[in-house]
Amino acid sequence: MTGSIDIWKLLAGVAIFMIGMGYMEQSLQQLAGRPFKLFLRRQTSHTLKAVLGGTVVTALLQSSSVVNLMVLAFVGAGVITTRNALAIMLGSNLGTTVSSWVILLLGFRFNVDLVALPLTAVAGIAMVLSPPDSRLAYWSRFLTGLGFLFVGLGLMKTGMEQLGLSSDLMHFRHYPAVFFFLLGLVITALIQSSSAMVALTLSAVNLDAVSLYSATAIILGSEIGTVLKLPLASMKGTAVKKRTAYGNLLFNSVTVLLILLFLGPINRLITGWLGITEPTLALVFFQSLTNLICILLFYPSLDLLARFLDRRFRQASTITRYIHQVSPEQTDWGSEALRMETGHFFRCAIGFCLDCFGQRGSHAPPDFLERPTAEQYGYLKALYGQIHEYAINLQRLAAKKVPLEKISQLISSARNGMYAAKSIQDARKDLEQLRNSSNDIKYNFYLQTARIIQEFYGRLDNMLGPAAGPGSEQALLATYQAVTVRYTDMLRELYQEPVALRVNETDITTLLNFNREVFTSFKAMLFGLKDYLLDEKQAAYFEELPGFIH
Repeated sequence: MTGSIDIWKLLAGVAIFMIGMGYMEQSLQQLAGRPFKLFLRRQTSHTLKAVLGGTVVTALLQSSSVVNLMVLAFVGAGVITTRNALAIMLGSNLGTTVSSWVILLLGFRFNVDLVALPLTAVAGIAMVLSPPDSRLAYWSRFLTGLGFLFVGLGLMKTGMEQLGLSSDLMHFRHYPAVFFFLLGLVITALIQSSSAMVALTLSAVNLDAVSLYSATAIILGSEIGTVLKLPLASMKGTAVKKRTAYGNLLFNSVTVLLILLFLGPINRLITGWLGITEPTLALVFFQSLTNLICILLFYPSLDLLARFLDRRFRQASTITRYIHQVSPEQTDWGSEALRMETGHFFRCAIGFCLDCFGQRGSHAPPDFLERPTAEQYGYLKALYGQIHEYAINLQRLAAKKVPLEKISQLISSARNGMYAAKSIQDARKDLEQLRNSSNDIKYNFYLQTARIIQEFYGRLDNMLGPAAGPGSEQALLATYQAVTVRYTDMLRELYQEPVALRVNETDITTLLNFNREVFTSFKAMLFGLKDYLLDEKQAAYFEELPGFIH
């Protein structure tokens, strides 16, 4: 029974430690803001500066995840090259070991209990009482995370010590290094925190439950386990993300396997030639040395590695379906490709609008609907950008060759379709509030709107299906008139006395704003489809219709 309590104390320490790391990462991500991003971007003029920049920023932020996100954003935007992104990650790997030195010097060289609980208490109360999204809230969250980190570390140390007294851990010392290597890899891959793995290993070494040699093997395993998430996260990502993710995995894997082959001599080098005999100090030094060796190994060959990754992970396919297959110089074919791409865009946009309300578009591509809703909106923005760029090029090249009216209509069509999706995106926060509300008025308003969404976008979805035929003008006019009447009815309903008496001023504002965003989406989508489905004369007649939202 005592042993099981010790294990739970140990695991609770790991959990609190990881929560603390998460708090620190989230708060620093908000506090870092523009200055850190600008600093990191400025360090990319030379690979050595990129390595140093990655080291410094990660050491200050104490989060390689935040730095990796910055790097991926920079590479994706074309701000930095693959080579310099890899250089930043090399530095980031070294910078993240600073947390191990902090844990060692404060957690094992200083009675941290004297400050851990007071820090957690004061910072935690300040975090709860401070205004949300204020700098005080972020700093309080950071200090609360720091307090949690050391409270968790204390529990890990206590749990490890008591576990050592209640069970025989010494027989593990005879296991081969590969066992401890795999142990570090698996545990770190599961908990996704190399810092927590280092803290656990330091506690075990401090207790003499494992030898320094075995502990260094655990650290090597954690160096691979901590980067396994990057390739997994990039499996469905862009080629740029795959290059950086697999490049970082390659750095760690090659370095770790090389050091594993010479683990014995390296241990003797640290404890003998360098004279670092204190096990916890030697272990943290070993981790820093491993990442320094990684830099020395790969820095000279960054250009070669970047070219290899560029060839290995090319942009396999564009997000467009049709326009990338036809050069804008082929104006006749290009116009048709643009029309088909715009139809694809509308099917996706309608699928997104329906998905936000938990419904499914019948003609949206399955691979689009499989994406999370937030990713769907990002896809629509990227697709619209490529359609717009293609249309402008086509318009320029087609001048004096073919009539440009339809190209102009398609540009306007896609633009309105994007407006329609953005209106629903802007309404999502209110949508979630209404969907989860305990107030019957608000919840029933959501249900009513969801039915209207299904009816409206379902009707438009059918207009874009393979069985769609003539009569688009009449169908769009009928839909427009129905929406105009429905908008007036919904406004009248919101201003009725029963509604006004059962919701407060803030809630009625939420309902009005939500209603406006939904019907603004309807109007933009109808005007987008009239340019897509109708000819110039029919579309001009549509423009003369009285508006219902101004």
